[in-house]
Amino acid sequence: MINGIQRWLFSGANWSGLALATVALLLSAFGLAQWGGTLGTLALAVLGYGVGFGVGGLWLGFPKASANPWDELEFADEGDARTAMTQALSGVRQLVQLNPDNRLPATLQAKVVALCDQLHSLLTQWERSKGQLSLEESFHARHIALSYLPDALKTYLSIPKAFAATQKLDNGKTAEELFRLTLDDLSRKVEELKSDLAQQDADAFVNHSQFLRDKFRRHDDLPRL
Repeated sequence: MINGIQRWLFSGANWSGLALATVALLLSAFGLAQWGGTLGTLALAVLGYGVGFGVGGLWLGFPKASANPWDELEFADEGDARTAMTQALSGVRQLVQLNPDNRLPATLQAKVVALCDQLHSLLTQWERSKGQLSLEESFHARHIALSYLPDALKTYLSIPKAFAATQKLDNGKTAEELFRLTLDDLSRKVEELKSDLAQQDADAFVNHSQFLRDKFRRHDDLPRL
């Protein structure tokens, strides 16, 4: 409700209406437009607002009854990285599965959800891993969830659906094809991060196993009494 009022108040149509209503009141105040006393002045202001609202709406756009749900793909990069990533992934997944206005083809829906699954798997692995991601890798992991994926999704959805599916861009690909490639690139990066953590854990396991073998071998070499 509050957001709807704000969209109305800050819309270009409303400001145009207020401007023309103010002009009508000023003309009446300076005696340049007289129309039936106080009630006539108020009626003139209302008429001015209506005309201004209509003209401003046609020129600058009318206030929307509801916000674009895809605009909710905005996530703060603050606090604990894993908590922030989990919240962002949950938001992306829910909105993509809901698919407002049927903007995403089923195949793209599936790819985005699959990428969210990959990122969630990375988070789970990261939490239990004995290894550590480097600062650069941590940066990539965090920003894939918080900005790279949501921003790519929002940018793609700013393009009309028919245009995105059919019109070739300067690189010879449609926006839909390019978005698929972007999702593939992000998916490959997530797999690299998962592989790095797995390799660190495998190396730690090898080192620990070697430590135990060396330890018990030394014990077996001691002379028996």
